[in-house]
Amino acid sequence: MIKRRIEESIIENLKHFPAIGLVGPRQSGKTTLAKIIAKKCRQPIVYLDLENPQDFEKLGNSQLYLEQFKKHLVILDEAQRKPELFPLLRSLIDEDRRPGRFMILGSASPSLKRQASESLAGRIAYHELSPFTLDEVGVSETKMNKLWLRGGYPQSYLADSDKLATVWLQNFIQTHLERDLPALGVRVPSTTLLRFWTMAAHCNGQLWNAAKLADSLGVDSKTTRRYLDLLEDTFMIRQLQPFFANIKKRLIKSPKIYIRDTGLLHTLLKIYSFDDLLANPVLGASWEGFCIEQIIALKPARFDIYFYRTQAAAEIDLVLTKGLKVEIAVEIKYSLTPKMTKSSTNAIAELNPKKTWIVYPGKESYPVKKNVWTLPVIELNKIFE
Repeated sequence: MIKRRIEESIIENLKHFPAIGLVGPRQSGKTTLAKIIAKKCRQPIVYLDLENPQDFEKLGNSQLYLEQFKKHLVILDEAQRKPELFPLLRSLIDEDRRPGRFMILGSASPSLKRQASESLAGRIAYHELSPFTLDEVGVSETKMNKLWLRGGYPQSYLADSDKLATVWLQNFIQTHLERDLPALGVRVPSTTLLRFWTMAAHCNGQLWNAAKLADSLGVDSKTTRRYLDLLEDTFMIRQLQPFFANIKKRLIKSPKIYIRDTGLLHTLLKIYSFDDLLANPVLGASWEGFCIEQIIALKPARFDIYFYRTQAAAEIDLVLTKGLKVEIAVEIKYSLTPKMTKSSTNAIAELNPKKTWIVYPGKESYPVKKNVWTLPVIELNKIFE
């Protein structure tokens, strides 16, 4: 069993909040983690999967059913399927604000948060569970390369071979398009969304260009924007926003898009082995997206994360800020001898971060120039020390 990083913080919050929200993509391990945590809390539990017709039927009279379990931790899986539950949960919590009453799991973040926020403000603490990350699986080079190629979904990462991992990822993509999204009310043909998702994979790490994708799909820009939002809402795509510290400069205003899990990225691009990956032109962008997801998973809540690019050739992959104050800059290179480019040097001069890291796949951290250090990917936790 691979211990998840957020386990302890969820257990701690269960001691203080009546409800915990655990969001993340399907098959990332939310249910398993919730049950492990429930056992450690040493209280009776009730688990209801709202995708299961029998469990859904139990909540036909939700108030009557849930009032039986005032001393239990009630786990509601895929809770966004029954939005009318949330006002009732507020009422039950207000009658008894004992911490650790409900754990709400969901795989569609905005819809779950919107439903819960309207009813449970001040009563719920949120956590996001990503697929496995490097600090969870171990920091050896072999494990890193395996995680990078296969991605972090447990059944992909733990598969007996790369071939079986690919089969699982292909089935995941098909299921997500043909079952999961329609269950959320999406009425777009799965073949259309697959074409869009594959095009987005080819644009991994690039600026969002709605017009270009719209032309390729034969739709308008608003439609591609909707497709992008659908895949972002279900944790498949990340939009990394640009940083606007100096409004006098001519800044790039479009977000950069990444397929969040590199296993899904490689499957969409038909990259099935590590040798295939090393020989593919997407190598650099794939490595960049992989490192960004690892950094975001480690990021304390007090930091915000952006990229920085101007039209005057200043660019840096990541900017970590507190408010509008730049604390840390990160450049990502897939090279054993990483060097600062002119564009990244210009960006550092403009942003003046306290420290800049060049993340790379090597094994040593050493200074490049004042306040600029290389950082092995297996030591990413040092960014926030």
